[in-house]
Amino acid sequence: MPVGGQGIARTWQRRARSRQFAIWFGWLAGTALFVYCWQLISETTIWAFFWDSPRVAADIFSRMMPPRWTYIEVIWQPLWDTINIATLGTALAIVLAVPVAFLAARNTTPSATFVRPIALLIIVSSRSINSLIWALLLVSIIGPGIFAGVIAIGLRSIGFIAKLLYEAIEEIDDSQVEAVTATGASRSQIIGYGIVPQILPAFAGISVFRWDINIRESTVLGLVGAGGIGLQLQASLNILAWPQVTLILIAIFATVIVSEWVSAKVRHAII
Repeated sequence: MPVGGQGIARTWQRRARSRQFAIWFGWLAGTALFVYCWQLISETTIWAFFWDSPRVAADIFSRMMPPRWTYIEVIWQPLWDTINIATLGTALAIVLAVPVAFLAARNTTPSATFVRPIALLIIVSSRSINSLIWALLLVSIIGPGIFAGVIAIGLRSIGFIAKLLYEAIEEIDDSQVEAVTATGASRSQIIGYGIVPQILPAFAGISVFRWDINIRESTVLGLVGAGGIGLQLQASLNILAWPQVTLILIAIFATVIVSEWVSAKVRHAII
């Protein structure tokens, strides 16, 4: 009730009414979208297969045991090929990503208007296409084999390495660069003595980390004909040789564990 003509007392609200309505509308729209998507999924799903999947999974698991340990002699070479695909692909990506990173960084690009957008486009294009898709395209172009896998891993890794590296370049200490510049050094000398020493630990860590990721990605490239252990996995799946599949999965798991250990040790030694 108004007292002494001072007006009506207002109650405290966390949000304005218009903002509260907007939040409610957002929740309503999100719920409606979820229900619509669930309806589409339900219409295209054979639920009889879904409810039968536990029995099928148990049956396959029983066929996978025990692993066929004698098959290890066959997968040594494909496993070594997988490691080579990851290593050579990472090396190729490093060679191509370093100049792209310097062209993309605001403090090292020769042109922020023309060159930097092109470098950023290369980074985005590389990161937006999965290595499996790159492998599919390259197998169609240059044929199946390890070479297609190496190129696929390299093209996929350029964007990852270049993005993290150009961010590291942009975060360097400018005072060190200014000190080198004050000596009358050339542009290449400024990069070599003022920038590179600052980003070298980050560069090494990024490279090892990407190699660790590529070990994982290269294990599946053989499924599309790009060589490596994935090729043996696909062959075993095609003939339903489940004990061989088990051994291949164990080998992949062991390889990833070892690569993770090596990566952690190298990064710890660098940092």
